[in-house]
Amino acid sequence: MTKTQYNADSITVLEGLEAVRKRPGMYIGGVGTKGLNHLIYEIVDNAVDEHLAGFCDEIWVTLEADGSCTVRDTGRGIPVEMHKKGVSAERVVLATLHAGGKFDNNSYKTSGGLHGVGSSVVNALSAHMDVKVYRGGQIHHDAYERGIPVVKLENGLLPVIGKTRQTGTEINFLPDDTIFERTRFKADWLKSRLHETAYLNPKLTIHYANKRPGEEETIDYSEPEGLAAYVKELNSGKEAVHDVICCKGSVDGIEVEAAIQFVDTFEENILGFCNNIFTQEGGTHLVGFKTRFTQLINSYARELGILKEKDSNFTGADTRNGMTAVIAVKHPDPIFEGQTKTKLASADATKAVFTVTGDELQLYFDRNLEVLKAVIGCAEKSAKIRKAEEKAKTNMLSRSKFSFDSNGKLANCESRDPSKCEIFIVEGDSAGGSAKTARNRQYQAILPIRGKILNVEKASMDKVLANGEIKTMINAFGCGFSEGYGNDFDITKLRYDKIILMTDADVDGSHIDTLLLTFLYRFMPELIYNGHVYIAMPPLFKVMPKRGEEQYLYDEKELEKYRKTHTGEFTLQRYKGLGEMDPDQLWETTLDPERRVLKQVEIEDARMASEVTELLMGSDVPPRRNFIYEHANEAQIDA
Repeated sequence: MTKTQYNADSITVLEGLEAVRKRPGMYIGGVGTKGLNHLIYEIVDNAVDEHLAGFCDEIWVTLEADGSCTVRDTGRGIPVEMHKKGVSAERVVLATLHAGGKFDNNSYKTSGGLHGVGSSVVNALSAHMDVKVYRGGQIHHDAYERGIPVVKLENGLLPVIGKTRQTGTEINFLPDDTIFERTRFKADWLKSRLHETAYLNPKLTIHYANKRPGEEETIDYSEPEGLAAYVKELNSGKEAVHDVICCKGSVDGIEVEAAIQFVDTFEENILGFCNNIFTQEGGTHLVGFKTRFTQLINSYARELGILKEKDSNFTGADTRNGMTAVIAVKHPDPIFEGQTKTKLASADATKAVFTVTGDELQLYFDRNLEVLKAVIGCAEKSAKIRKAEEKAKTNMLSRSKFSFDSNGKLANCESRDPSKCEIFIVEGDSAGGSAKTARNRQYQAILPIRGKILNVEKASMDKVLANGEIKTMINAFGCGFSEGYGNDFDITKLRYDKIILMTDADVDGSHIDTLLLTFLYRFMPELIYNGHVYIAMPPLFKVMPKRGEEQYLYDEKELEKYRKTHTGEFTLQRYKGLGEMDPDQLWETTLDPERRVLKQVEIEDARMASEVTELLMGSDVPPRRNFIYEHANEAQIDA
């Protein structure tokens, strides 16, 4: 047995930006499309911080034809004067972690970005970065390759390449293809984020341009009505119960702004932001709002006699069903859970939002009694439906008690350690039988389903809960489910670290994946947010040349490439379904962790994901048709 030495020589010090390149996920959340787009957001957030400080009213964001991105603002420009480290301050900001003006409370009152590491992280993860600073009547220039400066300084200062009357910073960068899985920015995600930023900053204009071949487009985002316009856009196509209610105020230096509107649908859609950053997992600001709103509605309902003495209070979910709200706080020193800031943890944000929204809403409701009654009416209706469905759910569960093997359908694994276990949702008994034979029984479970499951976007709750395939999955996963009138979901009870959708590599398989993802997103979204959901990538072809090794090809593009590069005759086998593979083939292509290809399901923009899910899986045909036509050029069609 070899003993590993652990001494002073074992300690490695990563200098400069080496740490970022070594562990990029620590700084931007990952190296997939989500992390890639995050690079743009970091640079844009710096420009928005200049706006919040009162020095920038326009930002240009351009996806260049060569795959790079350029962000230009009209702020003060990164300082270029000599820093005490002996070089230009710009060089310190862009080439040093935790360096910038956001640690000095005099420079920025509030800021987004990665705690002073944003621009330097982008620099470290870019193949090249080009910087122009418009400041002091001159244009200063710098450039980097993978975080390393390539421009020679003149007495420690940046070279001047021209004169100007403008101020601001212009940064062009190309992501490093040795770091990222792909380097093509997702335009739809970027446009949604920029539009969102315009709503949050009503005095800011953002100019977006896409110069990539075949995608040419320019859009100006300017929303002078701010959050009120944002809520109206979120509710477009729905019947509003009342006009948008706006709240604004500050407590202990924390600025709070909110916009609220109820619509005639029983869904809750509350978005939280801190310093312009979308807090996808919520946090203390939303806790403060929800707590105060529930108290307020119950208090008014009893005061008006709508809730009698014997009646129980409305639940928080009751009071918010039908609500669309945007809650935005500007905090001078926020605390987040995680480097990428998906959840606000500042306790004082709870008090600030609780106080401001409570006082403002009370004043509004006192002056608008009819709106108050309409809002309470939504809570009444929600409570009645909740109680009826709780009764139906209780009856359903009492009639249908499943064992852990999901009524015999689940071929479970031997391990009971969730961190080591994975479950494959397989289409059909034939593929299920092959998968059960091929799997590693120690840690791989197989759950066959019959064909296309219920489309939950169109179905009522009682139909969803009565559906056999859905009940089987809920029971197998073991963590319950979330729904509009309560929440029985507990992710700590999840029995499998990976939930893998394994369907045929054809149109029907893709449709089944879509139905399954719709179910998971609407009833167990935490599984997706926490990275537990994957899609298996079974091959579509197997090529067997007369000479050379056999190969599996995963799509038409790989087959086309093979035909162009391979010389000689070969036999082509096309798999119409997983059931056509023998167990050995299924193991080596789709089940074996050492060789398989999995796609992890991610949600970058929760608002856009919800809207697209509703659009594509709902009942309204014309908008769906329009969406498909508009995005047809993005589809990958199996010929």
